[in-house]
Amino acid sequence: MRYAVIAAGEGSRLSQEGVAVPKPLVEVGGERLIGRLLRIFMDCGATDICVVTNSQHPETSAYLEQCRRTGVPLHYVVRTTPSSMHSFYELQPLLDDGEPFILTTVDTVFREQEFHEYVAAWQQLASSGAADGLMGVTDYIDDERPLYVRVDDGMTVSAFLDADASPHYISGGIYGLTPAAFGILRSCIEKGESRMRNFQRALLADGQLLKAWPFSKVLDIDHADDIRKAEEFLRR
Repeated sequence: MRYAVIAAGEGSRLSQEGVAVPKPLVEVGGERLIGRLLRIFMDCGATDICVVTNSQHPETSAYLEQCRRTGVPLHYVVRTTPSSMHSFYELQPLLDDGEPFILTTVDTVFREQEFHEYVAAWQQLASSGAADGLMGVTDYIDDERPLYVRVDDGMTVSAFLDADASPHYISGGIYGLTPAAFGILRSCIEKGESRMRNFQRALLADGQLLKAWPFSKVLDIDHADDIRKAEEFLRR
C-alpha cells in the first residue's frame, strides 16, 4: 500500500500559542507527528510514502531527508501552497500510477490498531473494486469546523455537510483513494476550489462510491492544548 501525507500547512495557531517547532515536528507520545505516521505506515507494509511540506520550514524537509536515508521508502516535495487541496494536488505526480493509496493530514492522531484495521478494510475494498474510496470518520467531535459525514446503514457515504448530520460522524482527515480521484481533484483546482471538503463533495457528485470506516477517536493538533489531549489519549 502507498501512503501520502499533507504536511505543508503553516501551523500558525500553534506558533501563536508558543509552540516553537513546525507542526510536523511537534512531539506527541515521545514521537514527532510526522515520524509517528511514518513508523505506523511502515508497520502497515508501506511500499512508498509521499509527503508534501512547505518551504517555510526547512527543518521539516531536513527531518524527512534523515528518515529517507535510514531506508524509509520516502519521497517528498517541498511546495508552499495556499490550501490542503493544493498540497494534495502537488502529490499527484508521485501517486498517479494506478495503485490505491491512503492519504492523511500530518496532525491526525489515532489508535494504531484501528488504523491497521482500516488499512486492511481499504485493501479489501480496493482490490475487489467494491468501493472507490474509504473515508476515516469518527463520532468524537472536538473540532472548530468539523465536516459532518452522512452515511446509510451500510456505511456508504451520502453527503458531506458543514452542519450537523445523522448519524453524528465527522471526517477524520484519513482518506483511502484511487488515482481515479485525481481527475476530480484537477477539476476542483481549475474551478478555484481550495478546501478538501469540497473535493470530497465532488467525488460524490461524480458518482464515486465512498464508504466510511469509523475510528473511535481521531484528534487534530491545531492548538497547544491539543498536544496535551493527544498525550492523554495515547496513554489510555
